[in-house]
Amino acid sequence: MNNFFIAQTFGKSSNYTDIPNNLFKEHNVKKGLRNEDGTGVRVGLTRVSDVVGYEIEDGKKVNVPGKLYYRGIEISDLVNGKNNSRFGFEETSFLLLFGYLPSKKELREFTTLLGQHYNLPDEFLEKNMLRTPSRNLMNSLQKSILALYDYDEDPDNTDPYQTLLKGINILAKLPSLAVYAYQCKIHHYDRESLVIHYPKPEYSMAENILYMLRKDGSFTPQEADLLDIMLMIHADHGGGNNSTFTNVVISSTGTDIYSSSSASIGSLKGPKHGGANIRCSEMITAIEKEIGVKATEAQMKSVIQKILAKDFYDNSGLVYGLGHAVYTVSDPRADLLKICCENLAKQKNREDEYEFLTKFEKIAKSCLAGNGKSLSNNVDFYSGFAYNMLQIPEDMYTPLFVCSRMAGWLAHNIENKMYDGRIMRPATKYVGETIPYKKREER
Repeated sequence: MNNFFIAQTFGKSSNYTDIPNNLFKEHNVKKGLRNEDGTGVRVGLTRVSDVVGYEIEDGKKVNVPGKLYYRGIEISDLVNGKNNSRFGFEETSFLLLFGYLPSKKELREFTTLLGQHYNLPDEFLEKNMLRTPSRNLMNSLQKSILALYDYDEDPDNTDPYQTLLKGINILAKLPSLAVYAYQCKIHHYDRESLVIHYPKPEYSMAENILYMLRKDGSFTPQEADLLDIMLMIHADHGGGNNSTFTNVVISSTGTDIYSSSSASIGSLKGPKHGGANIRCSEMITAIEKEIGVKATEAQMKSVIQKILAKDFYDNSGLVYGLGHAVYTVSDPRADLLKICCENLAKQKNREDEYEFLTKFEKIAKSCLAGNGKSLSNNVDFYSGFAYNMLQIPEDMYTPLFVCSRMAGWLAHNIENKMYDGRIMRPATKYVGETIPYKKREER
């Protein structure tokens, strides 16, 4: 490809494509589907979940502590109420998909159903993964989901009930797809030994992830409990988050669940969405190397200023893990994960790192908020530390997000099929010029 020609032509094209910011206000267009006060533009109604980060009083946005509801139940009640159950995520998935908490019998039957669908089709691993390993696990997941289409006898059936069955099958297989994608990658590119553990039907999804990921297949109940909670808190986050909105938009065309799920994975891959957890984890690691886990408040403030001045880490000027598009005072998921991290850190003798995180969070908030404004942390701030304590490699962070969020994607997909059914087709306003055509010989 002639890069010089493309670069030169692209430079010219900017003269014809520039859209000044003032035009958005002039035409009352919501840039990024955002109102001027930062609130999101309402694009639909849902009974699946609710994300509360602020309230509107007398037409003004008022900051409040964050709340996350699944089918009207607070996520904190779900997590605290699981009482060391091995199947917290499965119970949460049932709630999201069917609208109510299962009885003991229903939960047992649902977990049994998932276990029956854990395994991949015969020769799927060899044909679709081992022969075509990917450097990026999210790309691998997209390919694998689309490959499952060919193993379905009726893949284009978009009836809500059939979509539910197909979606549950995908949900059950995601831990294997994610872990095997990682094993294939390190085997092919890093020349490490290939270790494949087949999922155990009696295990929960969290237990299977740890079992299949680790060479010896061992894990403690405390480790499985933490991962189970992480799957629970990532299972859904309202109908407006980018990957869920992507799923609903694409499915509104009448396409299959494999296509819409693959598109959602592509959305979640982005560093401004699911990929943010890796950025945050890498930033914290870089800071710890720079000033140490026993750093003073002055050292922490200094490195924060360097980040803001675009003179440290990725030179973006962003302190990852702080600030959220919806939450203003606090992120309930981060609050829950913070407590879980504290408990496991004590068991693993990693209190110093945990204390560093809590101290850095407090100082960073004070540096970034200012002028009486509050600033929320977000779930990414502690998720990297949690995954690290679970010995989960960074490559797996966002794929595990997929394993969890599939439950929410599926719930919103079915809800939209049942109660709307129209193709989503928002409008844009043309603000370019009308130009007379010039014949080729006159250009």
